[in-house]
Amino acid sequence: MFLSKLFLPITKNLPSDAKIKSHQLMLRAGMIKQSSAGIYSWLPLGLKVMKKIEQVVREEQNKIGAQELLMPTIQSADLWKESGRYNDYGEEMLRIKDRQGREMLYGPTNEELITDIFRSSIKSYKALPQMLYHIQWKFRDEIRPRFGVMRCREFFMKDAYSFDLNDTNAEISYNKMFFSYLKTFKRLGLQAIPMSADTGPIGGDLSHEFIILAETGESKIYADKNIFNINIENYDFEKESLKKMRTDYSSLYAVTDEKFEKKNFDKEVPKKNQVMTKGIEVGHIFYFGDKYSDPLNCFVDNQDGKKNSIKMGSYGIGVSRLVGAIIEAKYENEIMKWPKSVSPYDVVIIPSLSKNNIENLTKSIKIYQYLKKQNIDVLLDDVDESMSQKFKKHDLIGVPYQIIVGSNSTDTKFEFKEVNSASSILSLDEIKLKLKN
Repeated sequence: MFLSKLFLPITKNLPSDAKIKSHQLMLRAGMIKQSSAGIYSWLPLGLKVMKKIEQVVREEQNKIGAQELLMPTIQSADLWKESGRYNDYGEEMLRIKDRQGREMLYGPTNEELITDIFRSSIKSYKALPQMLYHIQWKFRDEIRPRFGVMRCREFFMKDAYSFDLNDTNAEISYNKMFFSYLKTFKRLGLQAIPMSADTGPIGGDLSHEFIILAETGESKIYADKNIFNINIENYDFEKESLKKMRTDYSSLYAVTDEKFEKKNFDKEVPKKNQVMTKGIEVGHIFYFGDKYSDPLNCFVDNQDGKKNSIKMGSYGIGVSRLVGAIIEAKYENEIMKWPKSVSPYDVVIIPSLSKNNIENLTKSIKIYQYLKKQNIDVLLDDVDESMSQKFKKHDLIGVPYQIIVGSNSTDTKFEFKEVNSASSILSLDEIKLKLKN
């Protein structure tokens, strides 16, 4: 992509409610534009990052055997009345009527709908276990939407659902998803800490939320520092290994301020190991047994031919929220630091341009064409600006690598640097190897 052709409405004028860094940087970099309170249009740069996060999430879900489907955003109120949640959910639910006067709603979550899909399709224990997921827009009418995409009304989310015959098998599914979440966040360049959590309106009695460290996080975290040293690569995809992994995490103190009690913290964690910091919730998993399967009559025939209520869990990751969360965790001194797995481009070429000298632009186009043939996603800055303006702009956009075509370059070697690091002079083949690795 040539920068001159990219729709990139960079701005300096920020609304007064842009309080946190991710909101400010996403607006400045032209990644999003507010449509109404808590609702945003995702512009090309922002959408590209979000789609890369979505793909990482999808790949890790597929690895544990979850199968993707797609459910609608608009749901019938009848299912929610059948489960008993329609009147209990609160004003966050956007309730609407169609032209026939039928009560509908914009889905804030999908437990009822996925249970209906399952109960109409699966009748025997032989088809179990099953894990189904989709990645879809959700709507919750937050009373005070704020912090940009971190707490908004319309958001893009992965939610998965597990279906098992009994509690023992359901725990295996829960552990698989627990493992998948840790792998997902690691691929996104984040260290997520799983913490025991309240189940809230979803229900059930087993739940973990996944928190990433960020100074601007809304959650206060109290933890044993040893929890940050657990290496998930030490566990393999066997049920006993995954059970041990969850046990190892659960054995170390880690809570948010909602569950914090100082006397327990001091009792369980030596002073030298106590960590008090802030974090952002990026995922939440629940096991709620037959909370939905019973009222919705979701049963299968077991080995004895008797009806058995399905044991269920649900598992959410805020895909759009992760764009803001990554910025909060990674930015440094107004410089975006995208992990390479989700950067909008692999590398940007920045030529020094002048009206009377097009040699650097000609060199840059040749580099661009060469890298494109190597399946490297490259941005070429062909806009006539000073180099200082270019560097400020690309620090804001946050592409991790830069090729600078200027006074330090020759016909065969070019200045190459990682953002916020020292540069080196490399050949195109050397640059290609660095980018490929």
